[in-house]
Amino acid sequence: EGEIDIVAKHKDSLVFVEVRTKTSLEFGSPEESITPTKKERMRATAFHYRQTHNDLPLLWRIDFVAVELNQEGKPSRIELIENAVGEG
Repeated sequence: EGEIDIVAKHKDSLVFVEVRTKTSLEFGSPEESITPTKKERMRATAFHYRQTHNDLPLLWRIDFVAVELNQEGKPSRIELIENAVGEG
């Protein structure tokens, strides 16, 4: 189906997390690398996961973690964007 980097529970919600890391902003930020097609694929993957696993929270959402690395490969920015794609 697809790939989700992290599946976690937060309070009463199931959270699917996509982590995007960039070493250069030449082609945009980590957030900008998530295309509408990728968002739709993530929704489909989250739906499939929910259909194939029992006893999951009714509420769910898809978050992004944007990571920018400096020239030494160390994080210069880490940002959690909750409900970046939408929730169910």
